[in-house]
Amino acid sequence: MATRLPPLNPLRAFEAAARHGSVSAAARELNVTHGAVSHQIRALEDNLGIGLFERSGQRVKLSAQGALLLPTISSAFESIASATAQIARPATSGDLTIACVPALLSFWLLPRINEFTEQFPDIRLTLVPSNDPSRIYGSEIDVHVLYGDGNWPDCWLKHWTNLELFPVISPTLLNNQPLRTVRDLRNHVILHADDGREWHAWLSAVDALDLLRTRHHFMSDARIAIEAATYGYGVALGDSMTVVDMLAKGNLIVPFDRSVAAVHSFYIVCRNEVRSTPIVKVFIDWIYAALAESDAKAEPQVSGRSSLRRRAERRITAPALKSTPGYAAQGPAIGKRPSTLQPPRTRQKRKPGDRAR
Repeated sequence: MATRLPPLNPLRAFEAAARHGSVSAAARELNVTHGAVSHQIRALEDNLGIGLFERSGQRVKLSAQGALLLPTISSAFESIASATAQIARPATSGDLTIACVPALLSFWLLPRINEFTEQFPDIRLTLVPSNDPSRIYGSEIDVHVLYGDGNWPDCWLKHWTNLELFPVISPTLLNNQPLRTVRDLRNHVILHADDGREWHAWLSAVDALDLLRTRHHFMSDARIAIEAATYGYGVALGDSMTVVDMLAKGNLIVPFDRSVAAVHSFYIVCRNEVRSTPIVKVFIDWIYAALAESDAKAEPQVSGRSSLRRRAERRITAPALKSTPGYAAQGPAIGKRPSTLQPPRTRQKRKPGDRAR
């Protein structure tokens, strides 16, 4: 085949001159002299034994043979340019499977994932609701967003964000059955997303453990508990990641100026051998950027939103929550600024999967 192909440099000179209709313009594009381009074109014509241009002053016009050759040459150069560009940049196409804790997947990741798919349209996503650390080491999941203590050996992991926990209620239920003080919780159903430990921590922080004797429903994870709260079935514990959008839309309300830090945090986790692959890298970079963008967008709208999303071990104060969409100050006990609350002094150690947020 090589013996049937004309020399590459003359082909480049021909294609550039034909595209511009000018030898001088082709010379500028190829960063050579006018004479060099003319010499290459004459060499190609001699090689083929045909005239490729009809020359008229400073302009050149394709001959019938040149017009026949140009589309094939142009297409060939475009294919070469495309192939070399793909080699030069990391491949960001293919299948990517992401496991994410159910509540975060439903209420935070799904509303934002379109931004990722628009940026990387050649990546085909599979989203799996799961908070099971045992799946880290299997090959069916590429990236995990896990809620836990981060104590998972032999893998790559990075802390993503901490959480604050606080009660949330639907505005309809709040209007029908007010929550003027913490003591009013005795008239409501408590919705649990775990075995009761998180509500125990919150009620302990407000000195109201006796309210654990009120009516309770237990859900399998925070997603179901929060959805139940939006339907007015009771009061759930929301967190500073998953309910922020619902508070902004008014689907849920924060009735009290009390919060406690969650024992565990969110982590981004994957197998060591896939961390450096381009498709995994771009998602991990994106999800950290999306978190930062979420914080930045929230700041100008409501000063209290940043407190809800702050990743330090600070507690939410009354003025912060009052300025947050969905905060309901309904009585004297709610309007007072509380002292900084501390988590309960004694708390049973949870297993990583206890609360699948």
